[in-house]
Amino acid sequence: MDAVDEKIRIDKWLWAARFFKTRSMAAQAVAGGKVHANGQRIKPARTVRIGDTLLITRDTVTFEVTVLAVSGRRGPAPQARLLYEESEESIKARETERDLRKLMRTGPAPVGRPSKRDRRKIKEFIRKN
Repeated sequence: MDAVDEKIRIDKWLWAARFFKTRSMAAQAVAGGKVHANGQRIKPARTVRIGDTLLITRDTVTFEVTVLAVSGRRGPAPQARLLYEESEESIKARETERDLRKLMRTGPAPVGRPSKRDRRKIKEFIRKN
């Protein structure tokens, strides 16, 4: 965390804070409307400042974070976690969504590959249609 850097591009910050694997993925997410700053849609070149509130949507997961520090360097995960603070509502919403996804997984998991007999039954079933 550089004290000299007070402003940095949002795509670079998202990459440094480990929300996205690459900077180009972060830029695509910002350009695609998946990231909002202070309630407004932004562009990848917008500068992020300490105290900004970001709403980040990644796949089905939504993070609501407040920027605590700015850094353009990608470091280890514990160091990246110091760049932001996630709101309690966001944490609870992610946990409930995770629990719902677990509940949606009903039925027995496949044991392994189908046997020769099972494959024959599958082929026979498909051919009937």
